[in-house]
Amino acid sequence: MSDSANVVLRFVLYVDLMLLFGVALFGLYSFKGQERRSGTVLPFRRWLTGTAGLGALLSIAGMVLMVRAMSGESDVAELRPHLEMMLFETDVGTAWAVRMIALAVAGLAVMLNPRAPGISLVIASTAGGIALASLAWSGHGAMDEGSRRYWHFTTDILHLLVAGAWLGALLAFALMAQPRALQTEAHIRLLAHAVKRFELVGALVVVIITVTGVVNYLFIVGPRLDEVLLSHYGILLAIKVLLFAGMLVLAALNRFHLGPLLERSLREGQYRVAAHALRRSVVVEMAAAVLIVGLVAWLGTLSPEVE
Repeated sequence: MSDSANVVLRFVLYVDLMLLFGVALFGLYSFKGQERRSGTVLPFRRWLTGTAGLGALLSIAGMVLMVRAMSGESDVAELRPHLEMMLFETDVGTAWAVRMIALAVAGLAVMLNPRAPGISLVIASTAGGIALASLAWSGHGAMDEGSRRYWHFTTDILHLLVAGAWLGALLAFALMAQPRALQTEAHIRLLAHAVKRFELVGALVVVIITVTGVVNYLFIVGPRLDEVLLSHYGILLAIKVLLFAGMLVLAALNRFHLGPLLERSLREGQYRVAAHALRRSVVVEMAAAVLIVGLVAWLGTLSPEVE
């Protein structure tokens, strides 16, 4: 398996599972009652079913490619014993099995959405969170031992979950602010309320993702900076930090300017310009977030010790 194929597969899987978890979670804290029903505000059924199914396919492909790379075998018959060994005798295999079960549960939970949308989203977000957390076993934490391994996994999982919550919220806002969705004042008012409800969640996300990011850096690299920045790993990490800083600026713009502007515009009856401005900001922020996930997928295949 080439390095580029590994990075691309990891990237798409990360984004997919983050959206599965984040969109379902967004539906829980941003909407109430029948607003959570698929199609009322957001197409939950399509997004959750699609991400769960794609996540399963990507996970299968990833496992096969990883075993092929480790064993050197390409024939399916010769590959089977190596697959069985990986699945039944390693932590990575156990994490993979848990992920597949969680994705199946998330996909089935969508069937409950028409009758019990709240319960459906609770199950889907929980299962999606478990599937997303399982990716920690393919990261740097898997190389640690003892209590250090436990704490590294804990910070990795927290980092993944809050990143998924942020990315899922950005996608939800982008969908809610589509031009064809901004045709009625009621829909735009719902968008303004969702932005307001995200304020506390967004603040918690920023704090947790910053703290866990610093802790993960210390786990992987240690209290070193100068020599790391000269490496390939350090350059990618610096780009990631710069993109994250840009996201913070955009998040602050949404929180303190564009969100309040949309609320004032609704009271004055001139809301379309403010809604489109919010959408543009969210799309740019989401693009930065996707680039960061791509860098995370790449960094996960590198060692800070390797130039």
